[in-house]
Amino acid sequence: MAVRYLHAVVSVDGFIADEHDDVGPLHDWYFNGDHPLEVEDHPEVHSGPFRVSAASVDYVSGIWTRQKALVIGRRLFDQTNGWEGHPPASDHVVVVSHRPKPAGWHPEASYHFVGSVAEAVDLATELAEGGEVGITAGDIGGQALALGLVDYVAMDVVPAVFGSGKRYFGSFADGPLLLDSPDVLIQGEGVLHLRYPVRR
Repeated sequence: MAVRYLHAVVSVDGFIADEHDDVGPLHDWYFNGDHPLEVEDHPEVHSGPFRVSAASVDYVSGIWTRQKALVIGRRLFDQTNGWEGHPPASDHVVVVSHRPKPAGWHPEASYHFVGSVAEAVDLATELAEGGEVGITAGDIGGQALALGLVDYVAMDVVPAVFGSGKRYFGSFADGPLLLDSPDVLIQGEGVLHLRYPVRR
């Protein structure tokens, strides 16, 4: 069975973007280091080549290499235009949406549109063929967590306070949910990488 984890960059107070979906300084650490990520990063789509600190490079490269499928919501797809068919990581992307893929949109890209979070995680797990499955934080990730479909919660915590905005766990209301102690704790430059196993 593929490992499935909820993941996003997050502010100290638990937000992945402001009310207008602006991530502000949250992603600055992806570009403030001396170590390029050894992935096909399509700088024309992703705002330039990724260069992280020495402390972060092995962790992020490992995640991106092992992640074979990614589950996102339609809102993120629309905001990024699906990264023009080139997600930062993953061979396959599964989009939770009640609308189909836009007509003629990058037919070569392995993007799949399904109607529910459960269906999306199941399909992503199948497509990953034993690799890891990333699930974006926010409402989609919160629903996957509530459904018991998440093995780990991974956070790249940035020292910024938003005060309000889009929450890491979306509208998750099934708490309190206890996680195990983190099995990853890495201090990078301007970011703290944490990963918590979900308690079964």
